[in-house]
Amino acid sequence: MSLTDLQDSEWMRRAIDIARGGWGQTRPNPMVGAVVVADGQVVGEGFHSRYGAAHAEVEAIRQANDRARGATLYVTLEPCVHDGKTPSCCRMILNAGIRRVVYANADPHPEAGGGAVELAGSGLELTGGVLAGEAARLNSAFLWWHRRRASFVALKLAVSLDGKIAEKEGVRTDLTGAEARREVMQLRAAHDAILVGAGTVRVDDPVLTVRGIPSPRVAPLRVVLDSAARMSPASRLVATVAEAPVLVLVSVDADPARIARLRECGVEVQTIERCPGSGLSLPAALDALKERGCTAILCEGGATLATSLLSGGHVQRLHWFVAPRVIGPGGVDALARQVPDTGSWRLADCSGAGDDALIEWDHTELESVTREI
Repeated sequence: MSLTDLQDSEWMRRAIDIARGGWGQTRPNPMVGAVVVADGQVVGEGFHSRYGAAHAEVEAIRQANDRARGATLYVTLEPCVHDGKTPSCCRMILNAGIRRVVYANADPHPEAGGGAVELAGSGLELTGGVLAGEAARLNSAFLWWHRRRASFVALKLAVSLDGKIAEKEGVRTDLTGAEARREVMQLRAAHDAILVGAGTVRVDDPVLTVRGIPSPRVAPLRVVLDSAARMSPASRLVATVAEAPVLVLVSVDADPARIARLRECGVEVQTIERCPGSGLSLPAALDALKERGCTAILCEGGATLATSLLSGGHVQRLHWFVAPRVIGPGGVDALARQVPDTGSWRLADCSGAGDDALIEWDHTELESVTREI
């Protein structure tokens, strides 16, 4: 690896770190960071702070001012070429006199993409693909949405050392500590919808809102799979419907009186098809959320829903919180049954969250999308 390659990686890593400043605020746009470097020194940097706000390149170039002329711009996503909610970044880059642009990922958006071609055609030096994997992982949902035209699905589970999620069936069990719960709030803030099953609502009575951290730009939609519409109007989800919307997906043959009762409480109810002899169709549920523009879905359901999602090949990322505790043979297994082979997984990250561990795996199909960028 040359000295230039090492320097490019160093500055791009800084741009990726800066991009995280837009966590939970930019959806459906990606998080983007930019750094302007002149004579080996940072003269400007910025990130896309909020949907509709100035793009990262614009913020960085504004900060650099006249020092941007002849400098190198490092940006985590290919500069946009079109005029949308904000003006074309390519035009500002050219007007600022930037000499070289280094980017991590090509932009898959059908209107915004193509900036690299325009910049190269105007005589700028272009280098793409620098730390592409790291940058892509920050915006996996955005990239998946535009490459696969489907919602990105992440599955979060908290388990004991022996792979249990509860001490016994039907009993709420708090396994992880405060730091792990804070990590879950961060995850929620980065998703458009939080998905659970009726069993989780009945046993845990969760709220599923984002708490204890800066609020996301849009509160995630709280979604319950409840084929028979049996969710209690006294649940905490219903009680907090003014804080964040609640959508209950029910079967077409659900009791109309129960549906009406939920709607009277301010809950939205949508009917979807049922699998023959079983519960709601997961593909139909995911399609319903896709039609609503939910680019990223976080599943926090129990063993049954987790198993069904994995068995159907619907999950792109696993967030596995492991608590330093052994429950024993009487506990509830994290997966309700054996999951068939739906492709392989790659260990993407492993970190501590207080006394707990957070292990993250990405499906290889997600990696294939990254390689396309």
